[in-house]
Amino acid sequence: MEHFDASLSTYFKAWLGTRDPRVKGWFLLDNYIPTLVCSILYLLIVWLGPKYMKTRQPFSCRGILVVYNLGLTLLSLYMFCELVMGVWEGKYNFFCQGTHSAGEADMKIIRVLWWYYFSKLIEFMDTFFFILRKNNHQITVLHVYHHASMFNIWWFVMNWVPCGHSYFGATLNSFIHVLMYSYYGLSSIPSMRPYLWWKKYITQGQLLQFVLTIIQTTCGVIWPCAFPLGWLYFQIGYMISLIALFTNFYIQTYNKKGASRRREQQKDHQNGSVAAVNGHAGRFSSLENSVKPRRQRKD
Repeated sequence: MEHFDASLSTYFKAWLGTRDPRVKGWFLLDNYIPTLVCSILYLLIVWLGPKYMKTRQPFSCRGILVVYNLGLTLLSLYMFCELVMGVWEGKYNFFCQGTHSAGEADMKIIRVLWWYYFSKLIEFMDTFFFILRKNNHQITVLHVYHHASMFNIWWFVMNWVPCGHSYFGATLNSFIHVLMYSYYGLSSIPSMRPYLWWKKYITQGQLLQFVLTIIQTTCGVIWPCAFPLGWLYFQIGYMISLIALFTNFYIQTYNKKGASRRREQQKDHQNGSVAAVNGHAGRFSSLENSVKPRRQRKD
């Protein structure tokens, strides 16, 4: 295993250059193997979990879900606030920001972004709860791709570009996750479900987040600074893949659902007209049935 790790490190150094020394010795960051193993285990559970649960009753997980979603809401809020404060203190440039240009503010950003990386491991639990509750329809290609890829991508980000221009996408994503996990937490309480109306707008917010990240990343390409261009090109490509998948999800979930709802309403309207006619007929029939034939008098 040590030989494999050494080979990986040599390959990464040749491909990406020297790692940022500021994160040396940090939990999970010294070598890639723990992140890779966690990701492989995640994909195995995604594959085998539904098979295991197929003949078993679903778990409710209601209490755990409330605590879990509340915890991630608070963690996301903490990361968002700390990132905004770090950017403000370091006087970060929106158009392009290098990784060694803001002193202590850079270290603040790095510490928060480590939590952001670690939160991607915690978020594997999203999928595990779907499996335990037998909500397998929610384990989509988009869901698995997004969860598995983000954890791995951020291991590389933390080792090579752990601050500077990397802050923007994480800041937006933390804000969206405040809204998303608060929604999921409340939706796990049955009495709250009728009052939750903003799920559609969370998906719209995610799409807007990807577009804004592409715009901000493109600024770094047009007006370059001491931030590696290769990372910027990679981020633009990754954001495009997420836009494609999330747009497809949005169309499948909301546009088709809306069209289906309109068809049902149209059908209900037609049925309602028939029902009204039938209702009148029914009342006449019941009236006729209620009038008993009079006996003939035998005088």
